Amino acid sequence: MVINDSNYNEVVAQGKPMVLDFWATWCGPCRMVGPIIQELADQYEGQVIVGKVNIEEEADDLVSQFGIRNIPTIIYMKDGQIVDKVVGAASKSVLEEKLKALL
Repeated sequence: MVINDSNYNEVVAQGKPMVLDFWATWCGPCRMVGPIIQELADQYEGQVIVGKVNIEEEADDLVSQFGIRNIPTIIYMKDGQIVDKVVGAASKSVLEEKLKALL
């Protein structure tokens, strides 16, 4: 799911735990993490909202709101609050462990 400034509040209002992947097309580590994020989105569909936030497209407010300085940054949220974060490339096991903690 693509998350941007215009749909963020609507997505949060669904009340489900969220994983937000802040990325850019030119970012090598982002391209490494991207397929893992997609696998997790498919695996946990219906339980967790997994969204991708392209920092180059319509996401200036979100980048500022979350203080994103490096990418990839993966933010884990529950009840609208940040509960965990991973900065840089990480393995599927690390990302999935943090996702499971949301459930």
